[in-house]
Amino acid sequence: MPYYESVFIARQDISAPQVEALTGNFVKAIEDTGGKVAKQEYWGLKNLAYRIKKNRKGHYVLFNIDAPSDSIEEMERQMRLHEDILRYLTIRVDELEEGPSAMMQRGSGRDDRHRRDDRGRRGEFDGRGPRHSRGGAGERDASARPSDDKPTEKEGKPPPSDDKPAEKEGDPRPSDDTQTKKEGEQ
Repeated sequence: MPYYESVFIARQDISAPQVEALTGNFVKAIEDTGGKVAKQEYWGLKNLAYRIKKNRKGHYVLFNIDAPSDSIEEMERQMRLHEDILRYLTIRVDELEEGPSAMMQRGSGRDDRHRRDDRGRRGEFDGRGPRHSRGGAGERDASARPSDDKPTEKEGKPPPSDDKPAEKEGDPRPSDDTQTKKEGEQ
């Protein structure tokens, strides 16, 4: 007989014992039509990627099934008719997986993950010290304030006008004004 994997999502409103009863109904439907459920896993109440029929969470259940296609059709028909089932997906596989599924392994292996200690602890930024000693948004350091010995724009030289470029002392290139004077003299 062919092998199948089937996952269904039940509404968040029902309790875990109700999900187990629902699972039992689907297992019975498969066994009544000549099939066998090799493994069933309850993955728990998980967040959905998007809302389905006004639900944000759902109870996930996995079946590994060894059954003829008629058994699968009957199980899917019952899933379609049941109002507590949000979604289901059944695929045919070459062989059934032994041991826990990837979803069950994922929860237990969290402590084995690589830690990101290379970033240091939160709040440490290149030895700059605590934030309050660096000055906040309203405080400025002395280097950012204009000093009294430097002339400001109002007191000192006016800024150069936009129509002619400023000449620098020792610049060998003549400005546009000197070129027009030389052309007029010739």
